[in-house]
Amino acid sequence: MHDDDPHAAANPMCSARRARLSLARQDLDSARDAKLDSMDVAGLVLLVERLRGSLDDVIRLVDEVTSE
Repeated sequence: MHDDDPHAAANPMCSARRARLSLARQDLDSARDAKLDSMDVAGLVLLVERLRGSLDDVIRLVDEVTSE
């Protein structure tokens, strides 16, 4: 994680948590950029599974941060 991350200044989380959040953002950006109409079924399933994993991780991260 780079210190010049635009989200880092307003984000008091540790670097490991910021990295988790950044990975989820990257997965979402990747999904937004994907050409869904040209993907085969297996590709769509993998995309959905990756997004499900990212969502699960972000929810766990929110739980961690709010329970402190």
